[in-house]
Amino acid sequence: MKKYKLIKDKNSNLMRVVALISIPKWGVNRGDIGGLIQTESNLSHDGNAWVFGNAQVFGNAQVSGDAQVFGNARVSGNARVSGNARVFGNAQISGDARVLGNAQISGDARVFGNAQISGDAWDKSPLYIQGSLYALTNCKYGHVRIGCEEHSIREWIKDGKKIANRHNFTKEQIAEYLEYIKLFKKIGK
Repeated sequence: MKKYKLIKDKNSNLMRVVALISIPKWGVNRGDIGGLIQTESNLSHDGNAWVFGNAQVFGNAQVSGDAQVFGNARVSGNARVSGNARVFGNAQISGDARVLGNAQISGDARVFGNAQISGDAWDKSPLYIQGSLYALTNCKYGHVRIGCEEHSIREWIKDGKKIANRHNFTKEQIAEYLEYIKLFKKIGK
């Protein structure tokens, strides 16, 4: 049984999903208009997977299981988002990347190449964020590198303002990077 149909979107080359059934888990009602996909192979008819709002899934990308893609997120290439994974904000998942389990990707995060993010571990470093001054990456479990500084998430939270002041960050940049550190802490990496 199909859980959605596709309708042409007047502002895009992609198609909008329209719920044919309710998905109570996500508050989707029959008739609700969802996000944008290129073909039915992008969004599984099984499970509770859903694409919301302005989110886009295209190319050979697939969203399945109980996964959600929303906000302005984009999933493309051969990327897979499955399990209870959530991709949102301005996040972009592309290439052969995999977002699995209970993983959450948000903000302006970019996940690409052969990266794999899952509930508890990854095969390769999956999260790279280009901030306004320096890039951030979770270079190893529990650690984040900002520019040339690498510290544990705990150290960033405790001493991040001192480190930022040594590098002449503005108050706005300190606030921006603190939000990035919170994201790394939230995803547990």
